[in-house]
Amino acid sequence: MNTINNIIIFIFIIGYVFIALEYYIKVNKTATAILTAVLTWVFLFLHDGMIDISEQIKIERHIGDASQIIFFLLSAMTLVEIIDSHKGFQIITKYITTKSKKKLLWIVAISSFFLSAVLDNLTTTIVMISLLRKLLPDKKERLYYCATVVIAANAGGAWTPIGDVTTTMLWIKGQVTALKVIKALFLPSLTAMIVSIFLIGTKLKGKFKSIDLKKHKIEPGAKLVLILGIISFAFVPVFRYLTHLPPFMGMLLGLGIIWVVTDIKHHKYETRKHLRVPFALTKIDTSSVLFFLGILLAVNSLEMVGILKKLAIYLDVHINNLAAVATSLGFLSALIDNVPLVAATMGMYDMAIYPPDSSLWQMIAYAAGTGGSILIIGSAAGVALMGIEKIDFVWYLKKISLTAITGYLAGMAVYLLLNTI
Repeated sequence: MNTINNIIIFIFIIGYVFIALEYYIKVNKTATAILTAVLTWVFLFLHDGMIDISEQIKIERHIGDASQIIFFLLSAMTLVEIIDSHKGFQIITKYITTKSKKKLLWIVAISSFFLSAVLDNLTTTIVMISLLRKLLPDKKERLYYCATVVIAANAGGAWTPIGDVTTTMLWIKGQVTALKVIKALFLPSLTAMIVSIFLIGTKLKGKFKSIDLKKHKIEPGAKLVLILGIISFAFVPVFRYLTHLPPFMGMLLGLGIIWVVTDIKHHKYETRKHLRVPFALTKIDTSSVLFFLGILLAVNSLEMVGILKKLAIYLDVHINNLAAVATSLGFLSALIDNVPLVAATMGMYDMAIYPPDSSLWQMIAYAAGTGGSILIIGSAAGVALMGIEKIDFVWYLKKISLTAITGYLAGMAVYLLLNTI
């Protein structure tokens, strides 16, 4: 078993390095992610041979979890694309009149922070990047703003039970309650965002030359599609609460409604084919979706062989301090998916010793949510950004990681200070 574990870890690390060095080795990161996922699972099966029913259930659960996120991503990207094809985002961007780089940075950060608390960090990233593409056609000009979206969305998602999947996990399982986690993590999360964005702002000076403030003609039904799109995004957490179905079902519901509405509105006009969902589906970046799938499945293979569980136990044994353990989990969540990492810690600590809303669970929620911003591949928001905008891993590492670490540690310090008081 140790040999197989080592092989799977080796494959994962090599794949991770190839993804990070995509720009230099000229191999698309999606291809690397897919190969990494398949190879890790192949070695997992080669070792297990005949698998029992319990292992089969685990495998199906992992594949199901990954598929749910992919369906969510496809539905959200299609909704964004159909709004964009109607020029719906122009209705929003026309109200952003500033050409100041720093002012726009704070507008983007604050919007992402609070939007993520209501929706989730993945949806927020998709929506905000779409808006930025309208405002800043030049990719070089919007790189820092895209990174800002990831940091602010991850921070904003950490302090509410519906904003980040790990906080949601802790909430559903009873480790945290809604009001207390909001009260405990709002200021730390806000601090993490403010410190990071302040540091990014020091790199931006002056005004834009190419910011798109022109008014373009919107397509028929643009306002209706925009309103329905916003309602669809906002209704996802409500739908989940009411039905207890996974979030992708709520997103599919919104997509289905908009599909019906746009078909009814545009089917009579031959010149409006580009305003219907089938056309929007052809514009979805399938490569980024497959990249996401590859990353999720590769990380799931690590959990299947118990590597993440052993890692969590190792931290607990060798770092005899809850604050240090939680902080370390934040750094680990930048390297590997925070969902299995948090799941491992949830099974490791007894709720009889650490009851609901204890500082341990709150620190884990904060660390897992905001720590993923340290590397672009450390969160769903970052992976989505990497796929959509083709941002280089090394660029993010050089330009953003240190500011994200500083913000993360500042937020944790604020939590510890408030908890002490």
